[in-house]
Amino acid sequence: MGLYNIGGIFGSLLCIYFGDRLGRRRVIAIAASVAMVGAILMATAFGVAQLIVARLVLGLGTGGYLATVPVWQSELSRASDRGASLVANTAFIGSGISLALFLDLGFYFVGSNSVSWRFPFAFQIVLLLMVASFVAFLPESPRWLVKQGRRDEACEILALLLDVEPDSDAINFDIRDMEASLSVSSSESRWGVFKMGRQRTMHRTILASAGQFFQQLCGINAITLYTTTLFEGFLGMDPVNARILSACIGFADIAGGVVAYFTIERLGRRILMIWTSIGLCICMAILAGTTSNPSNSGALIVAVVFVYMFEGIFSIGFSGLPYLYAAEVAPLQHRAATNAISTATVWAFSFMVAEVTPVGLNTIKHKYFIIYAVFNAAIALLVYFCFPETKGRTLEEIDEIFLQSNNIFDPPRVARRLPRLHLSEEIDQKKSLNEDRDAYALKEL
Repeated sequence: MGLYNIGGIFGSLLCIYFGDRLGRRRVIAIAASVAMVGAILMATAFGVAQLIVARLVLGLGTGGYLATVPVWQSELSRASDRGASLVANTAFIGSGISLALFLDLGFYFVGSNSVSWRFPFAFQIVLLLMVASFVAFLPESPRWLVKQGRRDEACEILALLLDVEPDSDAINFDIRDMEASLSVSSSESRWGVFKMGRQRTMHRTILASAGQFFQQLCGINAITLYTTTLFEGFLGMDPVNARILSACIGFADIAGGVVAYFTIERLGRRILMIWTSIGLCICMAILAGTTSNPSNSGALIVAVVFVYMFEGIFSIGFSGLPYLYAAEVAPLQHRAATNAISTATVWAFSFMVAEVTPVGLNTIKHKYFIIYAVFNAAIALLVYFCFPETKGRTLEEIDEIFLQSNNIFDPPRVARRLPRLHLSEEIDQKKSLNEDRDAYALKEL
């Protein structure tokens, strides 16, 4: 697991350089191809050295497309449905987890035959091949095209996405907003991501990375990666039942993803993150209590229920949402670099949690969950005081929130008072009003 995370860190960080140079689609295709090479090496491994290289290569590719796909999705989505389109990934993540774990369960009965581990590794190749192939038929990010000076292509793609003419007022205003956003930081290099500047770029990079930091420090990998160990070691289950329950945990992810899809644009990002962290805090506290006495069968049943609840609640506010938020708060000039850094944060702390958890469970046992309960309580406070709401805003309006902020506590306040109406939406409303007036005048005649 550690080697995979290390590969993911480097794969993400490479997007600082390649993310804007190659474009979103090309990076996704290349990253999926690299991951495919890693999967092939794993499935055909005949020695430890090959497995080590394979895990690093697989992580390298996975890190690349995890750092790029949320950026691409956010730049293609309208402000009104950007959140729903990105957190919908959560349900697919849950489906993937379930598929992988049921595959593992099925091949558990194969025994010592090498096909028991070669086939699950090889199965990844099919999915990665689909990603690398199908991305060529999807549109490039219009914001990346504007950044490259390819204005006409950006207009065509926006027109298709919004179902309007390429020369419409809505498209022209969107393009102008993108160009205005670029002009504020156009003189900065890719390393401007570490400078504050007018757009508070470093502040925004920290916010993007903090969301991903929270995703790992809430304790998800202490649960997900070691579910079978928890069920066997703490709850005394036999290996088969432990694996069946572990495989079913992906269904909780799917349920959480569905809830997130229908609430993200109604409740907003802040509300989901705050209440998710509170819910996870409660789950971890209950897990600490119920696993403290392995002889109490009733308490152990409650523990199983709260493992599932933890997974479902996590999927509502911390599975896909941090990737969405990182892409939203990043300025266009540094969006690829900011997301590369924030995604590297996920991999780094995933590595830390994966390495620390076995030691923690063996030494302090049930008390290990209390640590994550405290972390989640702190996360709720940090989100409340430092994270601005981005629901319903264009990416360029989010730029304005930070342009009007002077310190780390300003953005939530500025976001509350800044008008939500976008220029292109105002044009549409004025047009609609004029059409209604004309229709009324004709009726009077």
